Amino acid sequence: MLIPKKVKFRKWQTGRLNPKKLSPDTRGTKLSFGAYGLKAETQARVRSNQIESARKIISRTLTKTGKYWIRIFPDRPYTAKPAEMGMGKGKGDPQGYSFDVLPGRVIFEVDGVEENVAREALRKAGAKLPVKSRIITRRS
Repeated sequence: MLIPKKVKFRKWQTGRLNPKKLSPDTRGTKLSFGAYGLKAETQARVRSNQIESARKIISRTLTKTGKYWIRIFPDRPYTAKPAEMGMGKGKGDPQGYSFDVLPGRVIFEVDGVEENVAREALRKAGAKLPVKSRIITRRS
């Protein structure tokens, strides 16, 4: 799984987003490396284990011929408290890392395979992520 080598702060503030004020992402919205990509349509926090799960699916579907790129990196720590713990007693311990995906962000890119193989790999990967997504190409 993807985790940062070192972080400045162990715990971050939650930073809730207002859905009414949510604007599309301005960075990472175009294909940079591959011919096909998976683009987010909604906002969500994608955890590192979800990214890894989607990466495995893409890797297995593309076999040795294709190449893929992961365009997001989870650097935001998230915390959790133990089950059945009372209210209060401070913030929970860090559990892992996530990435805030905003609408319009390209999450994965694929190249080196036929269109139907690339579409199938990205479709399967999109099912593993907590965002609604669509497959984009260089042409569209």
